[in-house]
Amino acid sequence: MIEPSGEQIAPENGPQLTPDIAIANLQSPDLSLRYYAAWWLGKFRVNSADAVDALIAALEDEADRTELGGYPLRRNAARALGKLGDARAVPSLIECLECSDFYVREAAAQSLEMLRDRTAAPALIKMLDGGVAEAVQVPGLPHLTQPYEAVLEALGAINSTEATPLIEPFLEHPLPRVQCAAARAMYQLTRNPIYGDRLVKMLATGDLKLRRVVLGDLGAIGYLAAAEAIAQAQVENSFKLIALKGLLEHQLTDELEKLAVSDDAIRVMNLMDSLL
Repeated sequence: MIEPSGEQIAPENGPQLTPDIAIANLQSPDLSLRYYAAWWLGKFRVNSADAVDALIAALEDEADRTELGGYPLRRNAARALGKLGDARAVPSLIECLECSDFYVREAAAQSLEMLRDRTAAPALIKMLDGGVAEAVQVPGLPHLTQPYEAVLEALGAINSTEATPLIEPFLEHPLPRVQCAAARAMYQLTRNPIYGDRLVKMLATGDLKLRRVVLGDLGAIGYLAAAEAIAQAQVENSFKLIALKGLLEHQLTDELEKLAVSDDAIRVMNLMDSLL
């Protein structure tokens, strides 16, 4: 069974693991045990040196490969390493950005976003080459050649200001999700509210799936001016609460230095209460 994020959900009668067993299973001849172990270590954030080392080694796995050339174990290992938060994984994740498997590259970019390591910037920037031009030249492109959404979000998260002129053209990319990622990154890099407002407009005009994406973006950048729009969005309350929680976390981070909760923070908490 697969989560919306692409991760495997543990089967109801799946193997009962401990950290030691999961780490050992990454070397098992049974590919399904290896795949599940990588997912499990990330799911339960087993942040030990042995777990990180084993997952880094799994990024070079050649045994678990699909008929189409994908690397399922590498994907799970890359996702897990982002959740564990160990900077030792950064060089190997950067190498994964050149993997032939689109989803390995996507998982690596997402994990580099979580790890917030600026040494990844040059490799991530390289992945933007020709992206908008490619989409314009091939109308109705059925799939992307690069995981632009994950790459743009990672560049924004690691504060790669040198990438700003390369990110801006993606605001006009044909795919709305990529446009959202570009607006999210541009706001993070410039703090210009024009990009936050752009996301708010997309929240009002996009379809349900896009509105969910926009809520995630607004929460991730902590765009406080969007609080009311988030609370009123035509989306399930669970998505709105996650977005409002993101706004609140950003606000409270700033307020901790002042040892006080602002009126803006209280306003967001009241909006959350109204949804509950």
